[in-house]
Amino acid sequence: MKAQHERHENSNLRAENEKLRAENIRYKEALSNATCPHCGGPASIGEMSFDEQHLRIENARLRDEIDRISGIAAKYVGKPMVSYPHLSTHTSSRSLDLGVGNFGAQSGIGGDMYGGGDLLRSVSLPTEADKPMIVELAVAAMEELIRMAQAGEPLWIPTSDNSTEILSEDEYLRTFPRGIGPKPLGLKSEASRETAVVIMNHISLVEILMDVNQWSSVFSGIVSRAMTLEVLSTGVAGNYNGALQVMTAEFQVPSPLVPTRENYFVRYCKHHPDGTWAVVDVSLDNLRPSPITRNRRRPSGCLIQELPNGYSKVIWVEHVEVDDRAVHNIYRPLVNSGLAFGAKRWVATLDRQCERLASAMASNIPAGDVGVITSPEGRKSMLKLAERMVMSFCAGVGASTTHTWTTLSGSGADDVRVMTRKSMDDPGRPPGIVLSAATSFWIPVPPKRVFDFLRAENSRSEWDILSNGGLVQEMAHIANGRDPGNCVSLLRVNVSSIWLPCQCR
Repeated sequence: MKAQHERHENSNLRAENEKLRAENIRYKEALSNATCPHCGGPASIGEMSFDEQHLRIENARLRDEIDRISGIAAKYVGKPMVSYPHLSTHTSSRSLDLGVGNFGAQSGIGGDMYGGGDLLRSVSLPTEADKPMIVELAVAAMEELIRMAQAGEPLWIPTSDNSTEILSEDEYLRTFPRGIGPKPLGLKSEASRETAVVIMNHISLVEILMDVNQWSSVFSGIVSRAMTLEVLSTGVAGNYNGALQVMTAEFQVPSPLVPTRENYFVRYCKHHPDGTWAVVDVSLDNLRPSPITRNRRRPSGCLIQELPNGYSKVIWVEHVEVDDRAVHNIYRPLVNSGLAFGAKRWVATLDRQCERLASAMASNIPAGDVGVITSPEGRKSMLKLAERMVMSFCAGVGASTTHTWTTLSGSGADDVRVMTRKSMDDPGRPPGIVLSAATSFWIPVPPKRVFDFLRAENSRSEWDILSNGGLVQEMAHIANGRDPGNCVSLLRVNVSSIWLPCQCR
């Protein structure tokens, strides 16, 4: 794409230069052959004050035009960009300085466009003037992501128990001095990195990340809404190598007590010579600036390396700057730990979904699967139903800006909140009004014990009002992951013969 763009740009530049050269020759000839309008003799300088002024203005314009075109040409062939007054005034608010290895400028290209309401409804398509800047921003972001993913100490410092890594902000600023500008006041940095091996080939992973529908479906617990505004490049050679998309997305924790994070960003995919695929996001919010900055996304994404037998190694980097003061105290430790929006959650979700998809495509029924569902078709239908249940649950309890929660009772963390929304085209659900209720509270019990209590059929009658105190019997069990807790169950309550599908993960 870059080579084609350079050839096209060079052709335009040659034609423009020829045109400018011809105009200069014409003006010089006119000046040398000028005559006095009164006597017909050769004109002196004083007698041509008006024409001379006109020629000087025109020549100044031509010089500016040549400088501008030379600057654009130097930019696309990788040479240092010269300073040309014609554009420096126009772009002073953005202060572009996007040389190789420099990501953004001191003033930053990552701002925010919050404060205007719903981000996903308020954004507009990028203009033609924005597109060259978006391309450069994406290329620089890709460079930073690769270095962030492959670097060790002192950029990434392991914790005392080696369970995770912490980004050294001082070292980051030394390594990437330009970045997308200094961190705005009131924002704090969240940076994390996670590595995992997942049961999916590298091509399928790239397709999931570059297809907004697949991406929002696979990461439904994190991505509440997403939309591709414009595809600047579909890639080359029949794949996503070089694909460039301008997108918006809303990220969530399944609770109304944690505000969602909305982003306006460019996503860039590249296949590197060593066979590694990389997909990077970086904020474009400053293209639509707002005085209020709540969230901006520094270069974040993943490196995907092909492994034998259909596996892939994934290195995920999440790096954002965010104002999290609106997070409820009960969820603040979760958000601060990075488990809410960090790389660990993205990788855990991807690993879990890869297991689920591999299980759904399996032709043989594992020995642990028992019950009334014996056919492969019935098993796949049950798995699809379970996944729709998870997506519906996440959509029904999040703090998306499309939802309005109302507090019914309680004070503090144990508030009971309700929300109504319309169901129009939800599969398996009749059209009408859907009522959601949510509350949050602490239990002084380890998470695994709570999980085992909720999924055990013997204890279900103690908390599930639908069981009505009756005996709950598991009629079918479908394992869809390595952990025994990852399964889909079909339950029957003997009191009223109620059948309940249940998804545990």
